[in-house]
Amino acid sequence: MATNQGGGFGQRSGGPGQGGYGNDRFSTPPAPTISVSDIKLGAALPVDLFADIAQEKAALIFDAKRGRKINESTQLRKFYDELVMWFDKVHHERTKVDKVGKYAEVAPFIKMMIAKVAYARGRTHVDECFEQMFSHLIRQIDSPDTLKHAKLFMEAFMGFYKAQEK
Repeated sequence: MATNQGGGFGQRSGGPGQGGYGNDRFSTPPAPTISVSDIKLGAALPVDLFADIAQEKAALIFDAKRGRKINESTQLRKFYDELVMWFDKVHHERTKVDKVGKYAEVAPFIKMMIAKVAYARGRTHVDECFEQMFSHLIRQIDSPDTLKHAKLFMEAFMGFYKAQEK
């Protein structure tokens, strides 16, 4: 009976010339990661959501570019612009009851933005970090108020992101 001593499927030994990070000229650095647990849109908003948290996420996602043509501000702006469009449709209504009704009507289309960001990642327009952050944001939207908080977070994020380019 033969045993597999070379490691299982998909495992790397990390030895010289075997694809471990830093050990061969064709290896790539590990993908950047982002924590999104501090982005909370509920009633008790973190005090620094639109300041420090948005700035930290903008810096992380900008740094993930590493000179690649990914996470371009024009691409990210498309997601922000669509979020603003849905916000405007909901908040154009005069009464709170009408806003809630309009939100219920457009909620499936707001949630569809999760699929749109996944598609953009598949086409390498955005990276995993942006997809994780944006999807996390959209998943938390469940009312006109959380829609407003998501829009404000993305507004702050985009401002800080654009500042990174300078």
